Amino acid sequence: MPASLRILGIDPGLGATGWGVLEIAGSRLIHIANGTIVSNARLAIARRLVEIEAGLLNVLACHAPDAVAVEQAFVARDAAAALKLGQARAIALLVAARAGLPVAEYAPNRIKKSVVGAGHADKKQIALMVEMLLPGARPGTEHAADALAIAICHAHSGGADERIAAALSRAGAVR
Repeated sequence: MPASLRILGIDPGLGATGWGVLEIAGSRLIHIANGTIVSNARLAIARRLVEIEAGLLNVLACHAPDAVAVEQAFVARDAAAALKLGQARAIALLVAARAGLPVAEYAPNRIKKSVVGAGHADKKQIALMVEMLLPGARPGTEHAADALAIAICHAHSGGADERIAAALSRAGAVR
């Protein structure tokens, strides 16, 4: 039986954090699940970060990924927006690291190029290609589509070490 690897892609954001889980089985990508964690904009930022953390912990518990891929920060429209994005990214990185999962980070242009073939693709192109690459995937938001694109980027980037480690872990082997 070929080794498989389950990847959680995370598109961090304070208002909406997208997540998507796929599995690599041999050379196939299989959609597992996706969704969006929406924080309550009326709450203080600290409480919103707790909501994002709780949502991501739930995703980890439900889908047991072997690896996590997160979008790197990009230039935001202003300093306040950049800070909020950075705080949401920190939660995603912290949750994955505390779970002992390997974390990869990818620049937005690399994700787009990996999924669409062009580094400046728009949201509609990304969503369309995600649905083509992952039959049965119907992301409900652009955030979920982006998260699946991040997971696809990680899958396309190799991940041989993680596949081997996951297979050994599942087989009960000791490293």
